[in-house]
Amino acid sequence: MAQITPLRRRMIDDMTVRNLSPATQQSYVYAVAKFSRFFGRSPDRLGLEEVRAYQIHLAGLGQSWSHINQVSCALRFFFGVTLGRPDAFDRIASAKEPKKLPVVLSADEVVRFLQAVPGLRSRAALTTAYGAGLRVSEVAALSIGDIDSGRMVIHVEHGKGRKDRVSRTHRQTKGGVKWTPVLGPVD
Repeated sequence: MAQITPLRRRMIDDMTVRNLSPATQQSYVYAVAKFSRFFGRSPDRLGLEEVRAYQIHLAGLGQSWSHINQVSCALRFFFGVTLGRPDAFDRIASAKEPKKLPVVLSADEVVRFLQAVPGLRSRAALTTAYGAGLRVSEVAALSIGDIDSGRMVIHVEHGKGRKDRVSRTHRQTKGGVKWTPVLGPVD
């Protein structure tokens, strides 16, 4: 097993203390390692000008704004928290998110799509996800106790960012949620 450097161990400990998810920790460590490899030096021997040059390099490669922002967040954490350079928070810029209009299906298109889904189980899951605005992982984790048919809400536990939330269901999805092979009878 490869030896973890004291600097990497410190960054991992800093992230663990702040309760960052394992996936976030992994992506931050990877981003700082790529930054370090790009310049061929230890990241603690690099400065904010190198961060700026690296961001320009990533933009020049045509990397997405979300990728550049993830790298920026990782480097902001590394320089600001792990190395204790408070100016990093102000000086490491994030990419501006492009404003795009979402693709919105018409009501008929949604109905046709859901009717084309084979099987009651899959149709109920997709109808619930669409009607309540749930993510795939949230639908997969649903249990009978999460559905409040009287108030027409779904309690989502440990959603994105391990946060709990309540989502309202649309009246037309109620039938799909009331009885499905996944959830069994609800009442």
